[in-house]
Amino acid sequence: MPEENQRKSGPLRRFFSLLGPGVVTGAADDDPSGIVTYTITGAQTGTSLLWTALLTWPLMGAVQFMCARIGLVSGGGLAAAMHKKLPRWLLIVSALALFAANTVNIGADLAGMADVLQMLVKIPAGISVVIIGILIIVTTTFFSYKAFASVLKWLAATLFAYVITGFLVHPDWHEILRATFLPQWPTSRTQWTTLVAILGTTISPYLFFWQASQEIEEEKEKGHRTQASRRGAPARDLNNRVIDVGLGTFFSNFIMYFIILTAAATLHRHGVTTQVESSRDAVRVLEPFAGKFAALLYAAGLISVGFLAIPTLAGSSAYAFAETFAWRQGLGQKLHRARAFYGTLACSIVFGIALCFTHVKATDALFLTAVINGMLAPFLLIAIVWVASDNAIMRGQPSSWLARIVVIITTLGMFAAAIGIFL
Repeated sequence: MPEENQRKSGPLRRFFSLLGPGVVTGAADDDPSGIVTYTITGAQTGTSLLWTALLTWPLMGAVQFMCARIGLVSGGGLAAAMHKKLPRWLLIVSALALFAANTVNIGADLAGMADVLQMLVKIPAGISVVIIGILIIVTTTFFSYKAFASVLKWLAATLFAYVITGFLVHPDWHEILRATFLPQWPTSRTQWTTLVAILGTTISPYLFFWQASQEIEEEKEKGHRTQASRRGAPARDLNNRVIDVGLGTFFSNFIMYFIILTAAATLHRHGVTTQVESSRDAVRVLEPFAGKFAALLYAAGLISVGFLAIPTLAGSSAYAFAETFAWRQGLGQKLHRARAFYGTLACSIVFGIALCFTHVKATDALFLTAVINGMLAPFLLIAIVWVASDNAIMRGQPSSWLARIVVIITTLGMFAAAIGIFL
């Protein structure tokens, strides 16, 4: 009946009905710490790395669709599928590393949101951090999954603020197009370091786990409560997810592109290359060159996407632990039925709040996150390709050779990025 109703609905409504986990995951990639990273990229390197948005889209898309396919076809999450290939101790180490990186990232995101709120409404940052953290814990724990997922989809739309800002600053479009389609290979240490940061920020381990687990949540909403009932996926569902993930990852890189563009057209153009170390700095130094309205749009987008990204970061840790230890899991579960799952999610946010009250600089926290993610991501990608190639786990629907080749290329790039962090 739902499929019949979908066929009878208009083309626009059918299109929006296809959008789900892929769009939310893509938007979550542009979290507050990522926004600061892209702003620093534009401020320090100008337009020279705009082309990276074209490079990272297919790489990110291939990885995220492979994770989505594992969830759709195997009927379980990413860690559950990996458990059939890897020893539990290795999964535990991976889950702990993921938890550590996500918690530090949550702390950086909370601090970024609080700093901007303090500028806009004069609420002390410490109070904002606690209020935002508690609000996210309550909504993820007590809201229904359907309502929660719907809110996340709408929050993703707020990222268009950065596209509008990009046009408001009146960039030199001839220079922009040349830098986009005629790539310049990095020639300085700053450019190489920034390229490493972009790869680590765009292709992050938490997105792998979140994507696969959200496929399970969507299937549960359709009434497929057991793993056996979720195994295997019709070609129609896989094709729909290609559209969803393709648009989500395009959206993520499109927003990244405009954030770099905006910073290049304002900060870099006026020689402001070293004054951006936090979200507050980004908004403060942007206003004199882009105008108050553009700076407000930038700030509003940063705060909104934080409410989308933090549940994704904390949730991916909870899913990884739950699948490793076979806990009852899912944002659709009641608290009393999945205490360990929600406890892990809450702990990640609480520890993130605590980090905001330490003397650790946001830039140092983000570097630590980049180091952990940079080392973890390529090893996870090897496991993902291994799982996606297994006929038994994938119920006779393994990923195509083309997809595997693209993800292997991505893995090699992430290994190079991991080495680059230390060099």
